[in-house]
Formats: sequence, C-alpha cells, structure tokens
Amino acid sequence: MTMDFLPISREDMKQRGWEQCDFVYISGDAYVDHPSFGPAIISRLLEAHGYKVGIIAQPDWKNPESVQILGKPRLGFLVSAGNMDSMVNHYTVSKKRRAQDSYTPGGIMGKRPDYATIVYCNLLRSVYKDSPIIIGGIEASLRRLAHYDYWSNKLKRSILLDSQADIISYGMGEHSIIEIADALDSGIDIKDITFIDGTVYRTKNLDSVYDYKLLPDFTELQKDKKEYAKSFFVQYSNTDPFSGKRLVEPYEGHVYVVQNPPAKPLSQEEMDDVYDLPYVRTYHPSYEAAGGVPAIREIKFSLISNRGCFGACSFCALTFHQGRIIQARSHESLIKEAELLTEEPDFKGYIHDVGGPTANFRYPACAKQMTKGACPNKQCLFPEPCKNLRADHSDYIQLLRKLRAIPKVKKVFIRSGIRFDYLLADSNRNFLRELCEYHVSGQLKVAPEHVADSVLRLMGKPKNSVYRQFVKEYNAMNEKLGKKQYLVPYLMSSHPGSDMKAAVELAEHLRDLGYMPEQVQDFYPTPSTISTCMYYTGYDCRTMEKVYVPTNPHEKAMQRALIQYRNPKNYDLVVEALKIAGRTDLIGYDKKCLVRPRGGNGGNAYGQKAESGFHENRGSQGRSQKPSKEKPKKTIRNLHKRKTK
Repeated sequence: MTMDFLPISREDMKQRGWEQCDFVYISGDAYVDHPSFGPAIISRLLEAHGYKVGIIAQPDWKNPESVQILGKPRLGFLVSAGNMDSMVNHYTVSKKRRAQDSYTPGGIMGKRPDYATIVYCNLLRSVYKDSPIIIGGIEASLRRLAHYDYWSNKLKRSILLDSQADIISYGMGEHSIIEIADALDSGIDIKDITFIDGTVYRTKNLDSVYDYKLLPDFTELQKDKKEYAKSFFVQYSNTDPFSGKRLVEPYEGHVYVVQNPPAKPLSQEEMDDVYDLPYVRTYHPSYEAAGGVPAIREIKFSLISNRGCFGACSFCALTFHQGRIIQARSHESLIKEAELLTEEPDFKGYIHDVGGPTANFRYPACAKQMTKGACPNKQCLFPEPCKNLRADHSDYIQLLRKLRAIPKVKKVFIRSGIRFDYLLADSNRNFLRELCEYHVSGQLKVAPEHVADSVLRLMGKPKNSVYRQFVKEYNAMNEKLGKKQYLVPYLMSSHPGSDMKAAVELAEHLRDLGYMPEQVQDFYPTPSTISTCMYYTGYDCRTMEKVYVPTNPHEKAMQRALIQYRNPKNYDLVVEALKIAGRTDLIGYDKKCLVRPRGGNGGNAYGQKAESGFHENRGSQGRSQKPSKEKPKKTIRNLHKRKTK
C-alpha cells in the first residue's frame, strides 16, 4: 500500500492510474495526513477498504470550479468543516474574529467560510445536483438536530436540512462511513440508506420508521424554550450506543429528520487498526512555502490512547460526539507509534502527551457498559463516584512505564488533562506518585473550573472539597519526592449558575491562594452541550430547575475581572462587582480585602505593600500556587501572603 498522500489534483489521480475517485472528501482544514485529524482517519479507512479517495482541502467557496478539480466521484462527496466547528474556529466568545486559524497553512484566517459545512454542501449541490453528499465531523455531529446557535443567537434546525446533504455520519464515524460506502457501492440509492447506526437522514413520512421517540415539532421548540430544554435532554439521554433510541424531529412541510441510534464503540483491535493505517503523519508538502500547518506542532509528538469520556462535564460536547464509553488502544499499538515518533528527525526525546479527552481513563467506567451501555440517568463520577466505578490506574501506569523505556525517549509528559476525582477514587496512590515523579514538567494543568459548589453542581464537576483534597495530596507527594512542581488550575467565568456572589467567592479563593491567572476562559456556548442549553433556555434540562444565566457583556466582564482583580485595568469593574454583590467589605485595608479604596493612603488601590511573594510561573497559563523564598518585589501581583502548611 502506498505511503503517499491521497490525490489532491488530476495529476495525482493520473499518477495512480485513476480516471475517477470513488469519494471526494472536502474539508475546511488544510490537508494533514495524521490520525489526530478526522478527515485523515476517514479517508485512510476508506482507502483500506478498497475505495479511491481524493481530497479537496479548503476550496474557494465563492468559486464553483474549486469543488470540481477532481471531477465527479463515482459514489459521492464527503464534507466536513474540519477538526473544529467553523464558528468556534473563527470567533472568540465575545464574537470577535480570531487572528489565526491553526488548521490553515501559515495560520492564515479566512480560508474557510462561516458555517462551512452548509456553504460547501450548497456549493456542491449547485454543481452536482444528484451526487450523494455525506456530511460528518464535529460541526455536523453537534448540529445534527435542532440546536442553539450562539453566533446568530437563535435556535437552528438540523444542519441536514440547511446543507441539502443526504445523510449525516455523526460521532466517531468509522463504522458508519464504511457501511454507507458499501451500501452505495452495492447500488443502493442514498435516499434508501436509512438503516445504519450513527447516521441521520430525512424522510417525508414515517411509514418505514419504527421503534422511535417523537421529539416536539421544530416550530414548537422555537416558540417555547422550556420545550427545547426538555427535547434536548431527550437527545442527550440517547447518545449511548446500547440504550439510545431512534429519534424523530418533525419540521414544517411534512419533513422528518430521523436520528438512528449511535454506532457501537470500536473494539481495541479496531482502534489499533485505525491508528495503524499508512498515514504520512504530516501536512501536505504544498503547504511548505506558507510555513506549514500550525496545528501539527501540538500533536506531532503526542499519542492518542483513548476516546470517549465518562466525566460528562455539562459544558463539554464529548458526550454528544464521542459518547461516555471509553475506547482504548493496546499497549503494543501505542509503543509502535511511539517508536515511529523517535525516528522523526526533529524528535528531541520528549513525548508530549499520552491521552485523549481524559488522559487517565483507560477502560469503561464499569464492566456492564460494553454490553448494556452507560446508565442513561446516572453519571459515573458526579455528584460522587458510582459504587460500580472501576477506579484503577494500573494499566495506564504499565503503559507509561513501557513508553519511558523506549530507546531515545527521555521524558513522557501528560498534557491532555487528568480527572483528579477519578485519581482520588483509586484505592492507592501509585499513579499519583508516578505522575509527580515522571510525567510533570514543573507544572500540572488541572480543571477545577470553579470553587462555588452551586456552580460546580451545574457544571457536573466535583465539589470544591474534592479539589482541595487533590491539591493537598499533590503537594504532599511532591514534597515526599523532593520536587517543586505546581498546579495550574483552569477556571471559567460566567458559566450558567454563576451569579456575582459566586464570582466573588472565586476571587476570594484566588486571594487565599496568592494566585492570579493570566488567562481566564469565559463560558463559551458551543453547540449541543447541557450548559449551552442552560444558557439559551434558563433551565437545567436534567431537573428543569431555573438557572441564573449571566448573558450581559458588562456583567461577564465584571465576573472575569474578579478572577483577575489584581490587574489595575480591572479596578473599576471589580469595585462595581463588589457593590452589586453586597461585598463592599472587600474594599478596604484589611489583608482579606481585594482592593483598596481609590486614593487611599499607603500603597496603590489594590492593597498593602507586598510582604511576601509567591512563585512566579512564567508559562503561558498563569501563576502557580507555590510560595517563593526570594525577596518579593513590591508589585500589585504580590499582595497577599499565601497560606503555608
């Protein structure tokens, strides 16, 4: 089997002796033939099954000729916006245009349209009126049924209708795409391919649709946000491949969008096969002049060890896209890939990551999930770990030890994030010890997200006491090992449920830590998450209780400013927020105060002259939570003495 890139031109096809492609894959990303990129996996998998696949990466959506360069495919077009939803790729949470697109040569912004899947498909349909169009990738997957669109601030109908595509392959599409391809190859009309798990199709009547749950009509959802919250929870509760039901969403004009149950998870052998396909493992050489594709830098020396996540954070779309059942690769597969990395000319001895959505998940949460699925109305870790949870890191430990032993490997890092509550649920601390001893490079990034339990409950995150316990054990283990390593917590402002009182509570927590994050993430309402549903409807779809939602830009600015209350630029916002929260007791000269009254004596408006400092982490993510023995500088960043134990 060839190790070359798949064809991107007629000349490439000619060199392979092809007159026609079976499938043409149109992607909003540049062409990167690496298993961290969904289009690469799908195209290589089809190739392995005997299909001829050509690639059109980032076509000019204003020019119909750009989607015709490979001609009409024998079986159909595959369309994806790329590795990200195109709107998330383009805009910040404040809806400002991003400066860089990491999935485009040279990082240039503007090489794909907004709502890329829809635009590409409509362009295709204007040229090839009868060709089958199959859409997939995260944009299509998360917009497969009615969904709230943050950027237009309205409820949108299924992307299947607006794109004029024939079928959606949703979730991780290895099973469904091969079944679709085989069905088309056998002569079945695309309109008759209604029977494949992991797909969505439309129909004019329900005569042949069986065993389904009927969702409310789209017009009803538009009229009543409460109805949408209920409908979304039905969608969310049917994302499991074993227990998920067929869903039908009616639209005006006697049109029905039918979502078949999710595809079954890949076996370990299937996972290994997927990652053993003949990827070139880099971007197409035609991008070299532009400086390559920036996204490759983050993943080039990293290993994907698993898929899926049973953490089920409310603001994360993984449950909706990858599901809750963990699928993992074998040790042998990962070692083989690691050895390939060591042969790269620019390999410096460091494997940057071994993980997936959650690094320390290596198998399903409990044994029954692989036969009966995940519990539809109960979470594995929230609000507390399930009694049936298999909390065991022994396999991950063995894997990491094997990777460390590979010649030329100096260090194996874990960067994709761990679930600290899952770590604590393990009966021993062997993994914590090995994590601190071998797999942390000075600082470990973790995601408590908030400290107010009322907000954490809505986030689907463990109570703050769990995080505090982890911090205690992490620090103790590093002290035992004689290491100075720090925690960098990810924090989120303005999540549904976070009122000004909760935001102040978070600021007080940071004050007590002596920590000011240099980066703060505002809650971003991406498609098809529970938190986004809360944001749009004002209801927690799980309980139907009303939720306070900060939507006003000024209020969100105040909440963000509280997290960075030591920044002089935030002074007015912080004072305003404290007044609104009824916490003017935090404006004063006491060491517990966040800011001083403007024009007060003895120092600036942010507090006393610094008495002690805290360790300054010069990395990009923020300041650490460790005191410094050096004489402190009298700056606004060194205002509070960190508590020592």
